[in-house]
Amino acid sequence: MSLHLPTLYAVWTGIDIVIGLAFWVQHRRLPHVGGLGWWALACLTHTIASIAMSVRPLLPAWVGLPLSNLLFTLTFALLWVGFRAYLGLSARRVMTGVLALILVEWPVMVFFIEVVDSLPARQLLWIGTNLALLLLMIGDARTHRPWPVPVEFRTLGWVLWLQVAILLGYLLLGVVLQRPFLPTVTLLTFSFLIAYLLCALAFQCLLMLRLRDEAQAARAVQRQREADLQRLVDNLDAGVMVFHPDHTLWRMNTAARRFLTWSEGGADGVVPEPSYESWRMLDESGQPLRRHDRPFERVLITGQPVHDVVVGLPIDGGARLRWALCSGYPESDSQGGLRRVVLTFIDITAMKDAQSEQKALEARLSQSQKMQALGTLAGGVAHDFNNILTAILGNADLAREDLTADAPAHESLGEISTAARRGRELVRQILTFSRQQPLARARVPLAAVVVESCALLRAALPPQVQLVQTLSPSLPEVSGDATQLQQVLVNLGTNALHALPARGGSIELALDSVPVSAAPFARLPPALAQACREAGQPALRLRVIDDGCGMDEAVQHRMFEPFFTTKPVGQGTGLGLSVVLGIVEAHGGHIEVCSTPQTGTTITLWLPPLPIDEATAEDKPVTMPAVENPQPRPTPPAPSEAVPHILYLDDDDTLVFLVRRLLERRGYRVTALSVQTDALAALREHPGEFALLLTDYNMPGMSGLEVAREALAIDPRLPVAVASGYITDELQAEARAAGVREVVFKTDAVEQFCEIVARLVSSSPN
Repeated sequence: MSLHLPTLYAVWTGIDIVIGLAFWVQHRRLPHVGGLGWWALACLTHTIASIAMSVRPLLPAWVGLPLSNLLFTLTFALLWVGFRAYLGLSARRVMTGVLALILVEWPVMVFFIEVVDSLPARQLLWIGTNLALLLLMIGDARTHRPWPVPVEFRTLGWVLWLQVAILLGYLLLGVVLQRPFLPTVTLLTFSFLIAYLLCALAFQCLLMLRLRDEAQAARAVQRQREADLQRLVDNLDAGVMVFHPDHTLWRMNTAARRFLTWSEGGADGVVPEPSYESWRMLDESGQPLRRHDRPFERVLITGQPVHDVVVGLPIDGGARLRWALCSGYPESDSQGGLRRVVLTFIDITAMKDAQSEQKALEARLSQSQKMQALGTLAGGVAHDFNNILTAILGNADLAREDLTADAPAHESLGEISTAARRGRELVRQILTFSRQQPLARARVPLAAVVVESCALLRAALPPQVQLVQTLSPSLPEVSGDATQLQQVLVNLGTNALHALPARGGSIELALDSVPVSAAPFARLPPALAQACREAGQPALRLRVIDDGCGMDEAVQHRMFEPFFTTKPVGQGTGLGLSVVLGIVEAHGGHIEVCSTPQTGTTITLWLPPLPIDEATAEDKPVTMPAVENPQPRPTPPAPSEAVPHILYLDDDDTLVFLVRRLLERRGYRVTALSVQTDALAALREHPGEFALLLTDYNMPGMSGLEVAREALAIDPRLPVAVASGYITDELQAEARAAGVREVVFKTDAVEQFCEIVARLVSSSPN
């Protein structure tokens, strides 16, 4: 079958147009890939060369033949330049050399046409030029190919060597063997058409190789970025969890796994990670969070971000509760549909614990402020109230002295005294609760206090109530006031008795010690724990246990509030437990309450021990035990010259009148005044005459201590005593510093008050 040369040119032109357009479109879409534009230009150049070959008969020989040959040579040059651009090599110097070659080849070609008409010379010139360009392209391919060599580069090499072989075959047939020109050119054209198609295919394979390499590099970069992002997210302290819309977990970071106590290595087949739907979420009040209020569900419903939702998550089977500040964000796809939901949360468990501790401290502060306010009120009221009670008690005693032994009014006066003494004890309870009464500290064996308290309680218990005492041997002593500690146990025992049902029950007082290494020791306040460590002794634990009705949380929350009581009106003041709290804390102790309704109550008192080698000096106020309805013991009158003269100062006229009558009845001469300046003037006018100055402490203007200082400045040998309705450590210290002999509790009974006066008068140098 013969080949028709014009047909081959026409087919090649069509192929050139298609391939050139393909390269041009690819160049526009992939401008970063070098060589595509040059290859499109090579196709255009070859198309023009084919057209020039077709119209060559119509042109002069020195124009048509050199033009077509030079365009074919330029096609090879452009393919080479495009290949260098693909490899990232410089193309400027190559193009300069190609243009110089063409400018030289044109006149040489014209010379072999017009001057020396030599077809072999023209053929050798064309073959040599194109063969040099192909060999240069093969050299670049071998020098700059990647390793290991991809199949695309090997294919290009085979195609280039095929074109070299075609040129050498044309050289053999056309120049050496001098076969007829037209069949030889036709065969050469057909061979180059096939090689051209293979070359275009090889260049397309190179383009695919570049795109594949870029895709792999992009995927590697993406994987590296994802790995970097994952490391960054894993190193965040905030938890990050990504869910699919069907609630399945897609990804989470290490902080989230730590927060949820999940394995940091991920789930396995044995212990799968729980699904989102199985989580128990709590709101800030501790109640289960409704499903549509969960951050994930709110993002699903609204499609909008959710910020700063406080969520509680029970973990370890509900044994612990962790709190998180949670936010949710929708992640949409390119069409705007919800692709994933991202949940982020910050662990705020420590902050919630701190807030709870702060609330507890605020509650304690509020309670302390209440106690301080009540203590301030008690201090202000005690003075006037004690004056009233003293007047009632004193006048009742004086009235009994004025009556005969069989007078019917004795019973009524006794009831008046009893009621006044009950009021006095109430004031003492208020002062003790508000810690305005100082402790009479001494070495106290706590076991002995428990035994005595049980003896007192046992006498008041009905037969159906069992009282049990449990004492551990060899317990350390405490530093405190035995009377107040006994009051604590009696109050707690009485409350336990009231909590028992009518059918009876049991009350147990258990005393033991807890060493520093024991687990319960960790619950103690730091100050108490430090005191035990410094003493080198275990903490003393005293428990009052009953199996009564118990208390609910509301009652436990208010049980130590002053004047709070669950008893009927008229059956309790509500100060018992307040006094207990005040006494225990004054001893440096701590109270724990464990109570369950209908089960019983355990109140635990923790007290610091006293070091074995430490001695405690007694330092207590002068207070006398109450004597109910004492029998009057009038003192016989003494000779006037031997009667001691007592100066009494008080701003309350009622007490001035009472004390004057009381002391005069005991045989003393009394000057009773209500103005401080009058008392000091009497001392100046009659120096050395008075055997005792007894002054009230709380008076308008000059206080009792200021009067004492002025009086001692006038007569340093004068015994001075100060009377007060409440006595504090500060008052005692100031009184000693001022030279006061004694601080007298104002509401002491008549006989005790007179005994104190007699003792002070007997010590007078006068």
